[in-house]
Amino acid sequence: MGKAEASQGRFQGLRAAFVNCSLKAQAAESHTATLMRHAAAVMEAQGVAVDLVHAREHQIAFGMSPDMTEHGAERDDWPALFKRIMQAEILVIGTPIWLGVKSSVCTLLVERLYSNSSQTNDRGQYVYYGKTGGCLVTGNEDGVKAVAMEVLYALQHIGYVIPPAADAGWIGEAGPGPSYGDSTDDGSVPTGFDNEFTNRNTTIMCFNLMHIALLLRDAKGFPTLGNQVDSFDSEHRLGYPLDAKGRPVQV
Repeated sequence: MGKAEASQGRFQGLRAAFVNCSLKAQAAESHTATLMRHAAAVMEAQGVAVDLVHAREHQIAFGMSPDMTEHGAERDDWPALFKRIMQAEILVIGTPIWLGVKSSVCTLLVERLYSNSSQTNDRGQYVYYGKTGGCLVTGNEDGVKAVAMEVLYALQHIGYVIPPAADAGWIGEAGPGPSYGDSTDDGSVPTGFDNEFTNRNTTIMCFNLMHIALLLRDAKGFPTLGNQVDSFDSEHRLGYPLDAKGRPVQV
């Protein structure tokens, strides 16, 4: 870890939002939260400010509007959560596996992120441009990679940059059994804490997220050429002028 330790301070000023989509009502009871705290500690050790969010502790309404109270919901905590997420350059979504797929809470989170995706940033790009995303998965059945594919696809589709190896997870034996972080009968380290594959991939994910976030910050965001939403109209269908035959005009 010598090189990693030497980088301390390089990522100072970056912010990361970790959103746990466990079905557990309290973060203290969540196995996914345990893995997310380990990942958060990796970033905090490098100077990144971390905001840990447990989705079930908030009342997030169903729907595809940025604020569902405007559409009949009695309460919707999403607008406040969206502001917290937007304050961070990095978003890490955590979810358990149920029936081989991400949790229903994770689906709800993705839907509500999508509900804001038509908004634009101050550069005229979709609102999540210039941010980077990853995911963490836990469970006692197969599906880590399948869940990561769903989550990371959704994030890139709405504008997040996905770095290499942007997912990590822990999976126990199929069927009932100890989950990540559970105490062991012999009093040794909690379940999964000594899993080299999980520990390595979690660290790599964290550093790759930080590296991309730093590159984007130093570049003042994602390049605007060809992706400013308002530049597209009937005569600029590709983001730049077309001639009478629909061919790009050199500029």
